[in-house]
Amino acid sequence: MNVMILLIAVSILVAGGFLAAFLWSVKNGQYDDDYTPSVRMLFDDQPPSQS
Repeated sequence: MNVMILLIAVSILVAGGFLAAFLWSVKNGQYDDDYTPSVRMLFDDQPPSQS
């Protein structure tokens, strides 16, 4: 029974660590859009305006 309590406590600590790491990465912009910059060069630039 003591082993079960220890395993539950350790699993809660590990889950809390993963949650903290996830929230830290979201706060620091890790999950911002990374697809658009990789294909931005494929789109045509706007021609310079003739003034």
